[in-house]
Amino acid sequence: MSAENRAPSEVLLAEPRGFCAGVDRAIDIVEAALAKFGAPVYVRHEIVHNTFVVNDLKSKGAVFIEDLAEVPPGATLVFSAHGVSKAVEREAQGRGFEVFDATCPLVTKVHVEVAKLAREGYEFLMIGHKGHPEVEGTMGQLDEGIHLVEDVADVARVQPRQTERLAVVTQTTLSVDDAAEIMAAIRTRFPQVRQPKQQDICYATQNRQDAVKLLSAEVDVVLVVGSPTSSNSNRLAEVARKRGVPAYMVDNADELRPEWLEGKARVGLTAGASAPEVLVQALVARIRSLGGVSVRRMDGIQETVKFPLPKGLKLPAAPGA
Repeated sequence: MSAENRAPSEVLLAEPRGFCAGVDRAIDIVEAALAKFGAPVYVRHEIVHNTFVVNDLKSKGAVFIEDLAEVPPGATLVFSAHGVSKAVEREAQGRGFEVFDATCPLVTKVHVEVAKLAREGYEFLMIGHKGHPEVEGTMGQLDEGIHLVEDVADVARVQPRQTERLAVVTQTTLSVDDAAEIMAAIRTRFPQVRQPKQQDICYATQNRQDAVKLLSAEVDVVLVVGSPTSSNSNRLAEVARKRGVPAYMVDNADELRPEWLEGKARVGLTAGASAPEVLVQALVARIRSLGGVSVRRMDGIQETVKFPLPKGLKLPAAPGA
């Protein structure tokens, strides 16, 4: 097939896309800890689910671990943006590490709500994906009384010990539509259930999914920049597919397969909340290399949220500052 037939005529960039405030803060915490304490700085779990980001921090001296037994005495330790269980917090404290918590403040909000309602005698249903570190961290806020539901079928099966005081929390990076469907099933089975005062699904997840809904109406194919382990990136691809638009995830521009674009006049491009803009621009360049193409940024919400760093840390000064 000729380059003219293969190459799309336009790339539409979703807005917003890419890094959210929680991801920015988590990366800044690792870089600030490296600047203050020097390498190595240990990070429990990938700081965010993105291969490029993790490899970049590794090159600067971050060491990513899963088990605190891998961390030497007296070391500096950072908890990832996904949050950790109370057991991990207690172990880190007991071993005397210098700990900085990069848990996204929106995840921390869920943890605080769980602790508060548990003191009032509530049990919980958590909507989320089994094995995801955020789910493990939130469920690990309690020793018992929190039940995971991944889909509507789980809602029919779950057996809380009591239903008079039953509350729902959700993983922050879910599909908004899927979570609403599961929540509706929970309300049907447990009419007295307490719903979150505010939507647990984070503003950035919601905004990026809304942007993909708008994008999908205007393009022939959607490309999502994000690592396979990124929950919110996977959800973006699902949102496009549910609207009948083929969607593909790529960790970087090298993973783009030209046949995905054959016969596609307009390509939609977005990025998960843990994917940096440099990867988006590299993918745009790769698409352009297949032939002449214009790039247009869609209108969308401009995010201004910023989260402060923990006390005792500040970002290193920019070169030449």
